[in-house]
Amino acid sequence: MIEVRHEGGEWPTEQLVDDAARLLKHADLADAELSVVVCDDRFIQGLNRQWRQLDTPTDVLSFAMGEGEDADLNPDVLGDVVISMTTAARQASEHGHALDVEVRVLLVHGFLHLLGYDHVEPDEAVEMREAEGRLLAMLGAGSTSLIARADAG
Repeated sequence: MIEVRHEGGEWPTEQLVDDAARLLKHADLADAELSVVVCDDRFIQGLNRQWRQLDTPTDVLSFAMGEGEDADLNPDVLGDVVISMTTAARQASEHGHALDVEVRVLLVHGFLHLLGYDHVEPDEAVEMREAEGRLLAMLGAGSTSLIARADAG
C-alpha cells in the first residue's frame, strides 16, 4: 500500500504511486507499506528542525519504521519519504532538468534510506550512489544520483 499526502506541496498522486510501486516491486517489497509526503519548504523545515536540529529547509527526509526499539512491530511498514516541492523545483532548475526527474531523484534517495542505505561513510556513499543510479535508470530518470551530484558539487 502506498499513501500520498500533500502538505503545502502539489504533485500528481498517480505518478508518485506508480514510481513508488515500481521501487517496491524492484526491491521485492511489493506488499510493503510506504508513505510519501509532498510538501513545501516551510513544512519540511519544521521536520528538519524537530528531528535533525537543523533549522533550514531540505529537499528530502526519510523516516524509517525499521529503526529503533520498535523496529520489529510491523516489518511490512517501511516508513515515510517527505519531499519538498519548493526545493525540488529550485534544484531541477539549477541542474537543468525537468521537475519530474528531480522528484524521482528525491524519491529514490529517500526510499533507499528507508531500506537502510546511508552515505555518511565513503564506502556507504559509493554503494548508495550506485543503487540510486540503478533505480533512477529503471524509472527512466537518467542515472545521476543525488549523491553523485553532491560529490560533483
